[in-house]
Amino acid sequence: MKLKILSLVAAAGLFFASCGTTYETTSDNAAYNVNVPMNIRGDFAASYPDATNVVWNSYDINVIPIDWELTGWTSLDTDDYTVTFDMGGNRYYAWYDANGNLIGSAYAINDHSKLPLAVSNLLKDKYTNYAIDGVQREMWGSQTAYEIKLKGNDDTKIKLLVDANGNIIKEKLKD
Repeated sequence: MKLKILSLVAAAGLFFASCGTTYETTSDNAAYNVNVPMNIRGDFAASYPDATNVVWNSYDINVIPIDWELTGWTSLDTDDYTVTFDMGGNRYYAWYDANGNLIGSAYAINDHSKLPLAVSNLLKDKYTNYAIDGVQREMWGSQTAYEIKLKGNDDTKIKLLVDANGNIIKEKLKD
């Protein structure tokens, strides 16, 4: 009888051990590919309470949807964190340093009619021979800007960082 009970306990243990996944899913609807400190997780949850499909990773310079050089944000390394999540119908990216400071966040704007009027006017006035190739809305601290990729009729490429008032913060020609 004891042997049957021990066998049953061992079989149950093996069953539950085999049910593991690569992610540690928690009640905050997040998957962790890395061990994220509680203070960062707490700050994220407070800043983005409506976030869903949250996935945390170590910072990887090869997986960045924005031009880090254009933004001028603090340089990060593999000790820092990237989180991707959905909110308000958009797919967001946010970056935290190892100390828990939010460096910035961004999401793609696919409907260019949703750009601020001043940004749209700048594009119409100054970049008439260019088509929009992509737009990211970027937020850091209390600032918001739009990283706009433009492609000219002659295949020239320009990247702009523009504030909501239509002021060019940075302009960069691409080869």
